[in-house]
Amino acid sequence: MSSEERTAVPLTRLYAFLLVFALCSVALVARAVNLQVMESEFLQGQGEARFMREVEVPTRRGNILDRSGEPLAVSTPVDSVWAHPGELLQTPEDIAPLAAILGADADEIERRLNQRSGRSFVWLRRRLHPDVAEEIRAADLDGVYLQKEYRRFYPAGEVAAHVIGFTNIDDIGQEGLELAYNDWLQGKPGRKRVIRDRLGRTVEHVELLREAEHGHDLALTIDRRLQYLAYRELKRTVLKHGARSGSIVLLDIPSGEVLAMVNQPSFNPNQPNIDSDGLRNRAVTDVFEPGSVMKPFAVAAALEAGIVRPDTPIDTTPGTINISGHTISDHRNYGPIDVTRVITKSSNVGATKLALAMEAEQLWSVYDRFGYGDVTGIGFPGESAGVLRNHRRWRRVEQATLSYGYGLSVTTLQLASAFAALADEGRMRPPSLIQGATNPAVSVLDPEIARQVAAMMETVTGPDGTGKAARVTNYRVSGKTGTSRKASAAGYASRYVSTFAGFAPSSEPRLVCVVVINDPSNGQYYGGAVAAPLFSTVMAGALRLLDIPPDDFAGTLVDHAESQRTRAGGEAP
Repeated sequence: MSSEERTAVPLTRLYAFLLVFALCSVALVARAVNLQVMESEFLQGQGEARFMREVEVPTRRGNILDRSGEPLAVSTPVDSVWAHPGELLQTPEDIAPLAAILGADADEIERRLNQRSGRSFVWLRRRLHPDVAEEIRAADLDGVYLQKEYRRFYPAGEVAAHVIGFTNIDDIGQEGLELAYNDWLQGKPGRKRVIRDRLGRTVEHVELLREAEHGHDLALTIDRRLQYLAYRELKRTVLKHGARSGSIVLLDIPSGEVLAMVNQPSFNPNQPNIDSDGLRNRAVTDVFEPGSVMKPFAVAAALEAGIVRPDTPIDTTPGTINISGHTISDHRNYGPIDVTRVITKSSNVGATKLALAMEAEQLWSVYDRFGYGDVTGIGFPGESAGVLRNHRRWRRVEQATLSYGYGLSVTTLQLASAFAALADEGRMRPPSLIQGATNPAVSVLDPEIARQVAAMMETVTGPDGTGKAARVTNYRVSGKTGTSRKASAAGYASRYVSTFAGFAPSSEPRLVCVVVINDPSNGQYYGGAVAAPLFSTVMAGALRLLDIPPDDFAGTLVDHAESQRTRAGGEAP
């Protein structure tokens, strides 16, 4: 081969290489133009689809406040931890330290992740303690992320648990007012678009799609001071008498507002036990035969029917009466007494004679107008209407027993509402738990009759009455004791419900309180011995805390001044 031919071969190879290089360069430029110009929008969308996310903006649930603005339920921001199973399983060595921080079993976490390996989101633990969240943040584990949520907290704990209720892990109301007003309290979460890096951390907030709407606050009529007072004394009484349960309702008479509503047993709404027997708000859900606390309403019916006056004599001799083969008896033979002393001494025989002296419809009408056999309208979930059978179905003995509280069933709240109407000269208001609720009064009894019955009830706490233990120093108290046997499959057993219902000050009633103690077992069971002392303590504290003056305020001031002068004189040298 000649030298010219040997020179031509490298040149040919060089030109071929340059041509290939030029073609590749053209291809790359064309591809770049295609990517940067022709497919730019598509590729940008694909990239954003992998790193841009729409996330929920958590919303704060509305607070629940007492009548003075003190918090009874609040929401605080907390972190929850979740994992991307595919990412975390790629670094299985991170599972053990994660489990140690959470105080969980590593094998259980790994099992859950494997079961959900096709998902991109798995909750590991909701609503973490701040210290735990900080440990997870510092560990910086692949596939493990924190998300902001809100946790419900109940400052009053078990004291207001039955009224407030609680929410579940997703902040949805499950019991009480949390359930009844869930839509009002809940609010609506927002949405925003963010860009996250490969570790799931938000690096840029792109845009807000929908603003979060926080829940509305709910202002209650409950007075937290009175709630604590009533709960403390109820718990003490239930323990003292070995009772199965108990309830107290305290109402403001002029407005119908519920100032306190407590029950035993209770529960901790911050850590509710869903299977607990203490979840029920017994004051509105549980019914019982009220016993002798119904006698003022039977007397009111007799006065309305015009068959008696407060001083009309009734002979209760010999202390028993037989109705259709059933014997009704008093605690002892009270002999000839008047209508007032039927209430003072709580005479079953006297009440029976009054009930049978009127038409059944007249007695039923009064009971019905005072709300027995119907819900109170308070709007609480699960409220019971009780039982009041139509008078057309009454037998003669049933008409008799209804006069002293057997043959019907009521709730503690129904009794409080009815006694508030008696105290307010026959004006009936639906009780309310929410401030600003409209509850106009409806007249259910002639005012003069209501005043007469209230005056009779004041004798119950007098020297000869069954409710002397319900007295409150410097205040006049009107009330009625009740002791009823509990029905069972075999008839009425030797188990009791002890009740006291009353109001004060008698001269100008402001507060009504109903106490119900279910199944006391330590010997005492009469309403005057079990429920009346509790009424006295709660009513005395409530009158003091609300600065309600005694009936004879001027006389009390004079007595106090005399006492101070006497003490000063005795201490002088």
